[in-house]
Amino acid sequence: MNINGKNKMKVVILAGGKGTRIPEYTGSIPKPMVPVGSKPILEHIINYYIKYGFKDFIIATGYKHAIIKNYFKNKKSYAKINVINTGVETLTGLRLKKLASELKQTFMLTYGDGLSNINLKKLLNFHKKSKKKITLTAVHPPARFGELSISKGIVTNFKEKPQLQKGWINGGFFVIEPEFLNFIENKNIMLERSPLTKAVKTKNLAAYKHSGFWFCMDTLRDKKVLDTMIKNKKSPWLK
Repeated sequence: MNINGKNKMKVVILAGGKGTRIPEYTGSIPKPMVPVGSKPILEHIINYYIKYGFKDFIIATGYKHAIIKNYFKNKKSYAKINVINTGVETLTGLRLKKLASELKQTFMLTYGDGLSNINLKKLLNFHKKSKKKITLTAVHPPARFGELSISKGIVTNFKEKPQLQKGWINGGFFVIEPEFLNFIENKNIMLERSPLTKAVKTKNLAAYKHSGFWFCMDTLRDKKVLDTMIKNKKSPWLK
């Protein structure tokens, strides 16, 4: 396995949801194709993995599959991009299970709407050392509002939308062994429910803590935040 050069490990991107919280765009295009700056967020994600030497992608589509397939069919790329229709109503667990025949070795997995400046090389090394069947990236969610520090009725500190430093959430950016797929039943279930619960119960879920930038594009407001980052040349995933 060559982490710095061409990496033969596959990267699966879950890109089949309907994106109902950003209807301004998803009436006509799938959420992963919503533009951030001049290109779809999905392309930003792919390019980030390419930067770390990953060259083999499976995009698991569903809603408006043809738009994603046609986009990458006509796109010149330095990577192999295989777009597979896993069904419109399919939940994340079954979406991944449907790809089992393609996933016979350790693989990466992420969502089609999240950006980060995570060090993928360190994530992979952490996973290998953990010897677990699955590793997720734990992140601090960005605050939706300004955070105040108050002492005796006086504001002592004000931070406009900082990264919250207390709680950790699942930020995606998984590394997975094919054996984990046995935790997913052949029914329409979410990856984040019983499959990950089974991994926890069998002590097979590791968490790589990432304290840097992480952002999920759920709404139009989120898209505008990312657009502004690019416009101001303060987009951590592009550096």
